[in-house]
Amino acid sequence: MLSRIASALIPVLGRLSVTSEVAGPVAPGSIVVANHSSLADPGVVLAALRTLGTEPVVMAAAGLWRIPGLGRVLRAGGHIPVQRGTARAATALDVAAAALAAGRVVLIYGEGGLPRRRDPQDAEPGAFRTGLARLATASGAPVVPLGQCGARRLSSGGTAKQLAGFATAPLRRPALHVHLGAPIRLAGDVSDATAAAHRAVTLAWRAAERHLPADTRRPAAL
Repeated sequence: MLSRIASALIPVLGRLSVTSEVAGPVAPGSIVVANHSSLADPGVVLAALRTLGTEPVVMAAAGLWRIPGLGRVLRAGGHIPVQRGTARAATALDVAAAALAAGRVVLIYGEGGLPRRRDPQDAEPGAFRTGLARLATASGAPVVPLGQCGARRLSSGGTAKQLAGFATAPLRRPALHVHLGAPIRLAGDVSDATAAAHRAVTLAWRAAERHLPADTRRPAAL
């Protein structure tokens, strides 16, 4: 249901394009790891994956389950709440491992949260947390790196600016692009595996950025 809602909503808000280094849907039992830049990008990612024939279960902050309406949709879809900053956070990895074993695709955000920046420009993924590496190495599941760009033009900044962004998006229809890289296997210790995943998502993000207009891209380094 969540993927269907995203697929209906995102084309109204922006112009979504998708590229992938592997033809067809994501293989069952895979982990998709994406960069997280905006409140809008989960919808962008879900809509993009659905165009490829993939409807994942999402690992997301448990607070979303308390939002009326959204919580019901999340529960119905079997999505996975993460109790961040608590001893119960590790339980979500066990639930995700069970979903992978059952052949589901699991979507996880390596950064584990949103950047604190308020400007609408995209930037390289921030530092990753270790949950992805622990899940991948414990389950043996392949990891598909996903880079997305443009969602910050839908929603960024403070609350008022974010609401205004969503309200005006159907008129502006900013360009959005999602790129899926080739699957990788994470190995070694958690630190090395986390670094490898971050490199792969950064490469996918750079590939996505190249598909967007120049004024959407991050400023060039001096």
